[in-house]
Amino acid sequence: MKIRPLNDRVLVIREEEEQKSAGGIIIPDTAKEKPQRGKVVAAGPGKMGEDGKRIPLEVKAGDRVLFAKYAGTDIKLDGVEHVFMREDDILSIVE
Repeated sequence: MKIRPLNDRVLVIREEEEQKSAGGIIIPDTAKEKPQRGKVVAAGPGKMGEDGKRIPLEVKAGDRVLFAKYAGTDIKLDGVEHVFMREDDILSIVE
């Protein structure tokens, strides 16, 4: 399925976190928190400025990003969970 986000919206797929804690304890699925890191799958063209010109996004498809804990809307595409969010919800690009 092809999806093209509009305006300043970004489609992110969450990256799975490790199954063990730093001390070697295996964390069950019920106790895990959703990861706050992911990979940008698609990005919109940017939002419109007050002068009518489009302001491009800083992130692009393929970027690894950190985002806010409760950011965006969870959706399922082709059986894979994704997050739709605004660029403002992205905290940083991981290099």
